[in-house]
Amino acid sequence: MEIVRPQWKPPSNDVVSTLPLYRSAPALEVRLEDFELYAMDRLRVLKGISDGLSRGKKAEEMEKLVNDLWKVNMKHPKAVEVLDKDVISHFVLRLVYCRTEDLRKWFLSMETALFRYRFRLLAADAQRALLTEFGLPYRMVARAEFEGIKEKLVQVARSIGQPMLSSDAIFYKVPFEEVPELVAGRKVFICKGHAYVAMNQVVSLVVTQFRSLLSKALILTNRKWTSAIREQEKDRLTPIVEALCSSYLGPDYSQPKEFAEISIKDIDLVAKSSFPLCMRHLFEKLREDHHLKHGGRMQLGLFLKGVGLKLDDALAFWKAEFSQKVGAERFDKEYAYSIRHNYGREGKRTDYTPYSCQKIISLTPGVGDHHGCPYRHFSEENLRAALCRMGVNGSAVEDVMDKVRNRHYQLACTLTFEAIHGLSCDAGINHPNQYFSDSQKTLKVKSHSSEQRESTVD
Repeated sequence: MEIVRPQWKPPSNDVVSTLPLYRSAPALEVRLEDFELYAMDRLRVLKGISDGLSRGKKAEEMEKLVNDLWKVNMKHPKAVEVLDKDVISHFVLRLVYCRTEDLRKWFLSMETALFRYRFRLLAADAQRALLTEFGLPYRMVARAEFEGIKEKLVQVARSIGQPMLSSDAIFYKVPFEEVPELVAGRKVFICKGHAYVAMNQVVSLVVTQFRSLLSKALILTNRKWTSAIREQEKDRLTPIVEALCSSYLGPDYSQPKEFAEISIKDIDLVAKSSFPLCMRHLFEKLREDHHLKHGGRMQLGLFLKGVGLKLDDALAFWKAEFSQKVGAERFDKEYAYSIRHNYGREGKRTDYTPYSCQKIISLTPGVGDHHGCPYRHFSEENLRAALCRMGVNGSAVEDVMDKVRNRHYQLACTLTFEAIHGLSCDAGINHPNQYFSDSQKTLKVKSHSSEQRESTVD
């Protein structure tokens, strides 16, 4: 790398970057519970970045988002182990996401974005230390070259709204193909096949190198996984690795919290006002056909349990519907057991958890099934009609459809929530029961505000 730097002083040897390059797996012993917990904490960061990018947040907004996500999720009670947690969590997720092309593509994009914003947050000395660690094979340029192109560099800085060059400004001279995004944005001066990159732009060069290294590493990890690791660890790590990419990372909705109970008499009203599209569709089909197949019964039944429908009411609710199709006696023999089972009253007495968005999106409903995610499984015509029935119209529908086309199904559901309730949902929708809970909170606040206004008018 050719460095043009008037009055240049080498960085202090004791400056060490806290941003790892993840070139080799750490020689550390990791407890099995930490193996999973560290990975889930990092996954929360990556999924937060994915949501922010999908929402079109600006660079400075993303920088703040990444900083906040990292502080919340990647902290450790022992400060000396924060870096270990960083490195361990990366390599665990590298193992998780190396297994298919789609998983590799997502992980590569999100880790590269994370690296970009973490690099931007580093102090200048730490950035230079990281550049040295990369060991890019370029040499320093003579000062005379800088003086010869200084006016051109000033013109570029002025054209992109950058501050004027200071006397100790730092530039890097690199082959132009190594900074394609800067070239495309006309943010650098190019001369004889080289781009002159300012210190505050060098993140583009570093990220290109990081992405290339990680892309190759993921392919190698995939080969090791398929040839040896998966079989060797089939009884220990393999089940964790294969489950992590679809893990739900939010609150537990196995028991209702803020809204402790809903009754059968209110269920139609709350279904219309606060059920997400996936559950509203199932609820309407149940009312229409008086029957749902197993997948639909599980998805809707556990959701209703999570929003506060008690076991006795659940049995009465399902029996009232199914009896119209199969008769009360057959319901008692064939269907009542599974409802009691979901509530932990039969079998292993397991307290089953309502399905998360990730699980619902991953389902593959067959002919005659109504479960799964409508944003993924509905045709465009059917989805538009369903959104219209929910009260989503105009540009809001087009915004939702745009997210669906790009396979951002949870974000599409988030935009639906925002359009119906008239407020932003920055956390995003990650669980049908979260949708219900947030909807009920919003409606209660609006109702309270309306009552206050009416009392003031009176």
